[in-house]
Formats: sequence, C-alpha cells, structure tokens
Amino acid sequence: MSTIDFRLIRQLWMFLAVAEEQNFGRAAARLAMSQPPLTEQIKVLEHSLRLQLFERSRRGTQLSPAGAAILPAVRQFARQVEHLERVVREVAAGQSGVLHVGAITSAMLDTVPPLLDHLRRTHPRLTVFVREIDSVDAISGLEAGELDLAFVRIDGEVSSGGIAVLPLMEDRLAVATSHDHALAAQPRVRLKSLAEEQWVMPARQVAPAYFDLLVNICRTQGFSPRVLHEVRSVTSQIAYVGCGQGVALVPASMRKLAPANVVVRPLKEKVMVITAAAAWNTRRHHPMVDEAVDWLRAQGRQGRTPRP
Repeated sequence: MSTIDFRLIRQLWMFLAVAEEQNFGRAAARLAMSQPPLTEQIKVLEHSLRLQLFERSRRGTQLSPAGAAILPAVRQFARQVEHLERVVREVAAGQSGVLHVGAITSAMLDTVPPLLDHLRRTHPRLTVFVREIDSVDAISGLEAGELDLAFVRIDGEVSSGGIAVLPLMEDRLAVATSHDHALAAQPRVRLKSLAEEQWVMPARQVAPAYFDLLVNICRTQGFSPRVLHEVRSVTSQIAYVGCGQGVALVPASMRKLAPANVVVRPLKEKVMVITAAAAWNTRRHHPMVDEAVDWLRAQGRQGRTPRP
C-alpha cells in the first residue's frame, strides 16, 4: 500500500491557486502565505513532476501546455478533498449520519425530494449528499460504496449480487413529435406508424436496460427503430425532438415538460415502463437506507407513489 504524500497534496493546492489567480502575489494572499515560499514550492513541484507548469513573463504568469493539461484533474481532486473535509467536519460536529444519494435527472425532479424532506424531518442532524448520475453508473457506485442509495431507471433483474431494486414509478409510453409533424394531429399514435421515422433514443451506454426495452418493444411490431441520435436523458430527447431531429418514445408524464413546439401523444398500444426505481447494496448495511426503503414502500402501499 502506497504512503500518502501530504507534501504533494499541499503543492497541488498551491498550483491550483496560482493557475486560477494567474499571479503569484494574489495566489499567496489567497493561501495566507508569503510569496517567496509559494514560488519555491511550485519550483519543487515542477522538479518532482519533471514538468514546467507555468510560463513566467513580464505580462504575468500563464499556464504552460503541461500545466493546462493537468489542471482539470487537479480541480477534481480539490473538489474531492473539500467534500471529504465537509463530511469530516459535520460528523465531528455530532451529525447522526451521512447519506450519499445518486439519481437520474427526472428522479431528482419528482421522486427524491419527498423522501429527503421526510428524512430531514425525522433526522434533522442527517447530512445528505445528492449527485446526478446515469442509470448505468448506479450498480458500480453502490458496489464501491460511493453511493448508499440510487434512483435510476432499471427494469428487470439486476445481474450483480447483493443489489436490491424497488420499482417506484411506472408510466405509459407516448410519442414526442415536433408540433408540425403529421402525427401531431392524431389523438393516439400507433407504434407501427413510427417504423420509417428517425428516432431520438436514450443512449445505450447511459441506460442499457431501458434502451434494449424500447428496441424490443419496436421489434414486437415488426421493425427496429432508425436511431438518428442517442442522448443522455429523457429531457434531452424532448429537446432534440423540438429541434426537428426525429421522434421519441418518452413517458407520458413528460408532457408537462414539453415546450410549445413539441407534442406528446399516447401510443394506441398500452405499453408501461418503469421510470424510477430505488436501488441499494444489501451487503453494505446503512440504517438510513433501511428507513428510506421502508418509507418508499409505505408510500407505494398508500398509493402516493405510482407502482407497477
């Protein structure tokens, strides 16, 4: 196991300050230190990395090509350190727990907020960190312990052992078209009538199970969708349709997010899809996850959360 080089961490923090300020004097003030030690530490960092990180001239301090290349990774590292510091401070201050939640965009709009409101009311000292994820990232995040609870679009069994899935919301599939499309005038659209259309689909690498489900639904009608664009979210599908880039199969509830130039019509065939599911790792016990799942199940029994 390698030893943590805390000196390197400190030097990278200094590098970030100089890179963002583009001036050693301002960077030193930002770091609450004098300029000569800062200059010396940057030279030590450049020597240890065998890279010139800055180009110094009378016009000021500019990033070198090598410095510009490593800057995004250093920024990401800095955010992770700040996140770690925040968690440590809150736990040290007596927080009762920390919950890491990942969710797709649509779940962040409707499914996640009521649950978090409940948890904050019942556990006011709980710290919750929410971040946007793609459905495909959920399993690996749960297995690695980066996520405690995920809200994603999963339909069917999960091959990974230990991952439990609770379907939360389902919706009927509908067709999104531009407002001037011939199908927009129909109250309901037959799936077969989309066989020759160009399609905007959710990217398979983002939601493989959902992508395959949509393709299989089309194949039951005797055709495969002619995919023109693969996008990262259902909202992106709506946006592409509005730009005249094809048609899309979307949950009927997306009608409320459609702009004036997009029409959402239900399919004549009644096809239901899971639009949100909670997933968690049963091999990593977390009391707040247990409580969250119990609350979600109770909401389903009470009819407050649409269930399959």
